[in-house]
Order: sequence, then C-alpha cells, then structure tokens
Amino acid sequence: MSQSQDIYFIPSKRTEWPIVAMVALFLTVFGAAHWMVAEPGQGGMGRGFFILGLMTIVAMFFGWFGAVIHESLAGEYNPQVDRSFRMGMMWFIFSEVMFFCAFFGALFYVRMLSVPWLGGHGAGGVFTHAFLWDHYTAGWGAEGGNGPAHVGGMFGTMSPWQIPLINTLLLLSSGVTITIAHHALKAGHRSTLLIFQALTVMFGVVFLAMQAHEYIEAYTHFNLTMHSGAYGATFFMLTGFHGLHVTLGTIMLAVIWVRCFKGHFTKDHHFGFEAVAWYWHFVDVVWLGLFVFVYVF
Repeated sequence: MSQSQDIYFIPSKRTEWPIVAMVALFLTVFGAAHWMVAEPGQGGMGRGFFILGLMTIVAMFFGWFGAVIHESLAGEYNPQVDRSFRMGMMWFIFSEVMFFCAFFGALFYVRMLSVPWLGGHGAGGVFTHAFLWDHYTAGWGAEGGNGPAHVGGMFGTMSPWQIPLINTLLLLSSGVTITIAHHALKAGHRSTLLIFQALTVMFGVVFLAMQAHEYIEAYTHFNLTMHSGAYGATFFMLTGFHGLHVTLGTIMLAVIWVRCFKGHFTKDHHFGFEAVAWYWHFVDVVWLGLFVFVYVF
C-alpha cells in the first residue's frame, strides 16, 4: 500500500454515488422551491420533482451505504479511514447539536424576551407595550402563548405527566438497552446483542407511535396546532424535528440489527454500531431538554 493510501482512502473502482447525490439534492430543492411559490392547484411540476428527488435520495442512501459496507467487509479500510469515519460522525453530531441549539435559542428568546417586552416588562418593553399592545398581559402557554391577537384561537397545552413522561421513560430505557447491546457486542455475546438491539428498536417505534397519538390529541382536543401563535410554532418545531431524528435513528437501529444478525461486526471492529449508538444517545439527551423546557417549565 502506498503512502498516499495510508493517509487517504482511494476506492478500488469508480463510484457514481456523489453525482447521484448531487442530482437528488438539486431535484429536491428545485421541486420544493417551485412547489412553494406555485399558485394554488398549480404545483404539480414542483411536487413531482420534489418527490422524484426524495426517491432518488433514498436510493442513493441504500446504494452508497451498501458500497461502504461492502468495502468495509472486504477489508479495504485502514486505521486512518476508521479515524476519518469517527471524526466525520463527531462533526455531524456537533452540527446537529448546533441545529437544536438554534431552536432552543428561539424558544428562549420568544419566551424570556419577546413575550415580556410585549407585556411592558424590561427595557425593551416600555415603548412596545405602550404603542402596540397596551392591553396585552404577558404570558406563556394557554395564558398568552398565541400572542396579543390570539392567533389561531384559544388552545390548551399538553400535560408533561402523561404521554411526554412515558416517552421520556421509553427513551431512557432505550439508552440502557443499546448500551447493554454494545457491551454484548464487545464481549461476543451474540444472542444478548440481538435481543437488546431489538428492544431498542421497539422502544423507538413505540415512542413515535405515542408522539403521533399526542399530536392527534393536540389538534383534535386542545386546538394546539402550528397556527397557535408562538407557542404552537415552537412546540411543533422542536418536538417535530426531534421526532424526525427519532425516526431516522430508529431506521438506523433496525439496519444495524440486520447487520448484527448477518455477523458484519466483530468485538474489535464495529464502528457502524458505535456511530448509531452515539446518534441515539444524542437523541435521548435532546429529548430530556425538550421535556424540561417545552413541557414542564
């Protein structure tokens, strides 16, 4: 192996997946942009390109990750490639942390600064309250979370001690089961690995089902929707994006279970498993923040 191959990985054959990814992303963004700006009932072309782009992205993921798996099983990766994968996953999770920090920051700004200002509190609220909404009483949740104009109508909030608490217990339990599965993998206990990995997948699926039920209750019984002012927008923005991450994480956990069943990992070489475990623990931590700052306080 040459010195350059010790530093950089050079595929043994040409790959078309980067070009496919570029085309897929272009179709998705192009279609979404045309669909959003189209006149009512005239978004067929944009919608078609958007759906085609999403289908191409899914195909690209299957093909590209499949190629990486085959290269790994063929022993084509050296320790430098393993370090590159680890650094790439670390930076990816860091970008996800920044993603949620932006939304938690928006929640903090609206709840702790904008709402009090509209109610006449603080240095920024003196003139705002006097000239814009002099009759507005600052409040959050059902007491004022839909703003001075009561955007979206009156609504109720979701109790943290029902479905959210159950979902918290589910994700905390899944963090335990995937840790047990990881230790079983390193110890070479195949049956324990498969059982606890399957339990982790099950916890993820049940979490998503419970969140879907919560959304149905929010819309039908509490009139809590995306249009329920700042409260509704931040509630569904944070919980919805987290639900999307749980969905992706559950899919990855299921794929890793299949790979464990096929014997793709050994106790010394299993970064694919570790990467998904890192991601899942990140999802758990974000949910704890959501439970505390969105539901409880």
